[in-house]
Amino acid sequence: MAKRRYNAAVQRVKGFLEMASGLYETSLSYQTRRAAEGVLQTDSRLGYYLKLSLLPRGKQGDCVSLSFAADSFRELKLLAEGKVSVAWINPSASVTLAYRGTGPLPGRIPLRAIAVFPSWDVMGFAVHESTGITSLTQIKKERFPLRLSTGPVGKRDLVESPVTFMVHAALKAAGFTVEDLRKWGGKIQAVSRPSHPERRAGIEHGTINAVFDEGIKSWGQTALDYGFRYLPIDGPVLKGLKAMGYRPGVVPQSHFKGMARDVPTIDFSGWPMVVRADMPNDVAFALCEALELRRRTIPTDNFRPLKIADLCANSDEAPYDVPLHPGARKFYRERGYLK
Repeated sequence: MAKRRYNAAVQRVKGFLEMASGLYETSLSYQTRRAAEGVLQTDSRLGYYLKLSLLPRGKQGDCVSLSFAADSFRELKLLAEGKVSVAWINPSASVTLAYRGTGPLPGRIPLRAIAVFPSWDVMGFAVHESTGITSLTQIKKERFPLRLSTGPVGKRDLVESPVTFMVHAALKAAGFTVEDLRKWGGKIQAVSRPSHPERRAGIEHGTINAVFDEGIKSWGQTALDYGFRYLPIDGPVLKGLKAMGYRPGVVPQSHFKGMARDVPTIDFSGWPMVVRADMPNDVAFALCEALELRRRTIPTDNFRPLKIADLCANSDEAPYDVPLHPGARKFYRERGYLK
C-alpha cells in the first residue's frame, strides 16, 4: 500500500492546531473547584477565541495571547512586527538568514527556536547532460540559454519565498541572474511546488533542460532517469552562500539511483518553530509542553513518530543556527531531552 501524507504546508498548520489544543493542558492553566457541581475546572491564562490565534477576552489579568503563522519569510516578518507570536518555517536556513540579517528582510530579527522538526531536504541544481554544463559559473561564462524550471520568480516571491531567494542568491554568487538567463535566450518555467506535474512533463518531454529547486525527493530521481546531472555547489559560490548563513549539504548517492558519487550542494532541511527573544520564559516552556502532549497527533515529514528529543537535537534532519529560547532550553533539559 502506498504511503500517504499531507501537503507540507498542511502538515505544519495541522501541527499548530494540535499544539494550540495542547496548550490548555500546560502550566499556563490551573485548576479551580466549581462547588455547585462538585468538579474541578481547568482555567487558563490563554485566550478563548480561535482564529489561528489565542486571544484573551477583554482584560483578564495576567493573560497570554498567542497567534500562529506557518510558511515563509512573510511569517518571519509578521513575527518581527509583533503581529504573530509563533512562526513555523521551512527551512531552517530561512530563520538563520533572518537572525543574521542576510536574507530579504531588513535588519536582524531577534529570533529564538522553540523546536526544529525533522525534514530532510537539499537544494538541487540539475542540468541535462546534453548542455555540457558542469558548474553554475560556466552558465555565466558561456551565457548559456537554459530552459530552467524553478519556483516562483516574481518580485514579491523574492522577498517572501525561501526557494526563490535561495536560487537568486546562488545565481548571484555565480555572477548572473534569472533575468540574465532570459536575455541570453533562456526560458523560465515557474511552478508553484517542486512536484508540479508541468515540471515532470518538461523533464520527460525535453522542454526543460535544468531544474533549480528544493523538494528534491519529489523530482530528483525523475531528472536523473532522463539524463540530468547535479551541479556541485562549491568553491567561491559555496563560500558566499555560507557567509550568508546557508549550511553545506550533499545530494547523496545513497538516495538516488544513477549517481556515481555524492554532490555538494546547499542544505534545505528542518522545519523550525520560532518566537521572538522577548517571549516570556514560562510561555516558551508551555509551548514545548504542548508539543510533548500532542506528539502523537502532530504530523511529521519523515513518516516516523515524533520524538521530542529530535526537536532540540540539531541533527542533519533538524538543523538550527539560532539559539534555543531559554524557556525551551529549560524544558528540554528538565525532561532529559537535551544533554
